[in-house]
Amino acid sequence: MTPTTNSPARHRSLGDQTWQADAVCQSTEYKPVDPETFFPEPDETEKIAVAKALCGQCPVRRTCLDAALEGGDAHGIRGGLTEEERQPLHEKLPGRLDYSRVNDTIAGRDVHLTQAERRAVIYAAYRHGVTEQRLAWLLKVTEEHAKKKYRETRRALRNRDMKQRETATPLPETDGERPGRDDFGTAA
Repeated sequence: MTPTTNSPARHRSLGDQTWQADAVCQSTEYKPVDPETFFPEPDETEKIAVAKALCGQCPVRRTCLDAALEGGDAHGIRGGLTEEERQPLHEKLPGRLDYSRVNDTIAGRDVHLTQAERRAVIYAAYRHGVTEQRLAWLLKVTEEHAKKKYRETRRALRNRDMKQRETATPLPETDGERPGRDDFGTAA
């Protein structure tokens, strides 16, 4: 089963790096931070503890973690997690289905989407009557590709409906007569 979330987080837009200005790890004149702190060797436990403590105070920690996962960044401490702690998240990322990202995309924001989230955007857009042109703009694809995705969605929904009808309880055979009261059995 695909893990889903519906968090109220504001997701960073494609190419947006402005969040980094709010990061605790950014060195300033009044708050010098050694960048090497965030790239410790696996056996440097004190350095790891210091980096994680700084990340724990960071207002953009979640955004930093998302950026590391979406960018495939496998080095250093990002979002309060070491490389080893992020590895399972990297592996699960393609299956992520965060409906807040889907809703942000439908609303017109350019956010990073996994394949599962892209499918959810297509389905939601289809169900809400979003035009093919708008879908193409939302997903940054051609109109022809958006039309193809809508055709696939229509076909999948039609096939799902047909399967549901096939598995529904059939009425008893009555040789063309209307089913009578006795044909339905009794309730316990």
